Formats: sequence, C-alpha cells, structure tokens
Amino acid sequence: MRNRRAVTAGAVTIVLTLSACGQDTDSGSDGLLKGGTVGIAMPTRASERWIADGKNVVEDLRGLRYKTKLVFGDDDPNRQVAQIRELIKQGVDALVIAAIDNRSLNGVLQQAAEAKIPVISYDRLILGTKNVDYYASFDNEQVGRLQARYIIDKLGLDDGAGPFNVELFAGSNDDNNTTYFFSGAMKLLQPYLDNRQLVVQSGQTKLSQVTTQRWDGATARKRMDEILSTSYGSGKVDGVLSPYDGMSIGILAALKAAGYGSDSKPLPVVTGQDAELASVRSIIAGQQTQTIYKDLRELAQIASRLVDDILNDRRPTVNNTTTYDNGAKVVPAYLLQPTSVDKSNYEDILVAGGFYTDAELKK
Repeated sequence: MRNRRAVTAGAVTIVLTLSACGQDTDSGSDGLLKGGTVGIAMPTRASERWIADGKNVVEDLRGLRYKTKLVFGDDDPNRQVAQIRELIKQGVDALVIAAIDNRSLNGVLQQAAEAKIPVISYDRLILGTKNVDYYASFDNEQVGRLQARYIIDKLGLDDGAGPFNVELFAGSNDDNNTTYFFSGAMKLLQPYLDNRQLVVQSGQTKLSQVTTQRWDGATARKRMDEILSTSYGSGKVDGVLSPYDGMSIGILAALKAAGYGSDSKPLPVVTGQDAELASVRSIIAGQQTQTIYKDLRELAQIASRLVDDILNDRRPTVNNTTTYDNGAKVVPAYLLQPTSVDKSNYEDILVAGGFYTDAELKK
C-alpha cells in the first residue's frame, strides 16, 4: 500500500476537531480498518449538491472499509487550507478535495506531498501544483455545450429564427470549471452572435465580464437586475445562459420582479446545472427551463475507486490523459458524461434513475 504507516485492525480513530463541520466516520459494519483514513474537503454547505457529494463520498469509502474525515470550507479559501493542513497533521492516508479557490492550495498540497499523501482533485481541478495525483469530474465542456444546444434548439436558431436577446452568465472566476463551461457554451453560441441571430444587449460577452463570485444566487440576481434596468427599457430577454441552478433561481427572481412570467411577457429560456431540487421543481412549474444532471453518486464512486486503487498500489483507471493541464502537469482524469434535463424528460432521468422521488418533486 501507499500508506505512510501500517494501520492495524482495531486502530483507534483519532478525534479531529475542525473549524467547520468536521465529521469522523467509521469504516465498515465490522469496524475493521481496510486501508486507513481518507480526508474529504468539500467547498460549502450553501449548495445542496456539495452536501450530497460529501455524503456520497463518505458512504462509498465506508463501503470500501475506510475511515473518513469530512469537512466543509463554507466558501472560505483560508478555512479550507487550514482544514486540509489539520487533516495532514492528523495523518490521513489520502485526500479528496473539491477546491474553493483552485489556486489557494499549493502550499498545503506541498505539505501533503512531503507526507506522501495522495490527492484526488474532486470535480474542480486544482491548479498550479504538481501535487495532484488524479482528477475525478464530468466532461465540463460538454456541460456548456448542452446548455448552449438547449438555447439553440428552443429558440429555433438552426432554422434561421431570430434575432433574439440573450444574456450570458458564468461561474466563479476562481473555479477552473467556469472556463470549461463557458468555453463549451460559446463554441456553439458564437456563430449566432456573429450573425446577429443572438444579441447580447448588455454588451457583456467576455468571460471576465460575466463571472459570478462563489456561484452565488444573490450576486447573479443583482447582476440580472442591473442588466434589465440598464439594457432592456423596451426590449425583452429571450434566453439566459446560466451555468448553475442556484444562480438560475436568482436570475429568475430578478426576471419575475421585472414583470416576466405572464402571457404577454413570458419567461425566457433559462439553463442551469446540478439538478438541484428547487430548480427541478421550478422546471416542472414552467419557470426554469433546463438543467444539467450530473449523477453525483457516480462521481463519488469514481473518486473512491481512485483512492482505493492508489492505496492498494493498483494502477487507477482513467479515460482522459491529455485535456486537464493544471499549469504544472497534465492531471490524469476520469470524466463522466452529463445529461440535459427539462420538463419533457425529468421523470425518465431523475425519477426512474432514483435521484428523486415523485413525492419530493411535487411537494
């Protein structure tokens, strides 16, 4: 094993006190330790998806009979660094990290490397350090392509319809996924912007102009309010590229406050991501139009499998060894495929797939 020390069955779990929601978990129904303790650092509890991610990774690692220590950084990069440093100090055997700020972890990951602790970058690629062993995520450019394709299809752009007014939103500028999502979407949307079938009345089309710090819904709402008041005196918005459900809910709140949602002024096409409960309910109610479903259960399984392979000196299975250059190395990755979901297929994908029940969606 690639453990730093031998760990025997019946080893005593070290109690770890961390600044935000440290959680010790046991390792198997018989309490026997298979391969050590895995530290799991998630970015926030403000989004239901990250709470689900933490829970899923813990459960999968427990199924493989590892102990786990789960922490949430609550959107504070300094807190996350301190948490990871404490996990290293407490002697975890591996780290699974979903970074808050993808460039804030270089120093603490050097400490992990010196302690021979392998690191799995979870969903968000950690940048600027060679001390990342593997990356588990989804095809992030495909997420953006699916969002853009949905707008293209709903507005009938391939059939020559238009012009339509659209506004563009992107995620947090310290999250590497933001670039992939936006790049994937713009590869499909740019031709329609160039031929003026799509018009961005705000003029904000560059990534640097449309990012949303911490993916925050209130921040997205404020920006949408400003766009509506300054750029849409007499016109109307026909589509909004939103990369994340929490932002979509904020964007929709701004639109509804401006009078959208009536027969005379219908809501525009609004995309999203993560199939969060509030957004799926919104889709069913005819408000948000689409979301991207990423089966977080599968992502947790991939991350847990990578950990198990590393700690047992097996070559982990990856399916991408060229795309994810973090500035210091190309990080070998395992990428899952996302799925576009709207009112027409949510039952087949989300309910039949066991992600939600009908009762949850119709409360």
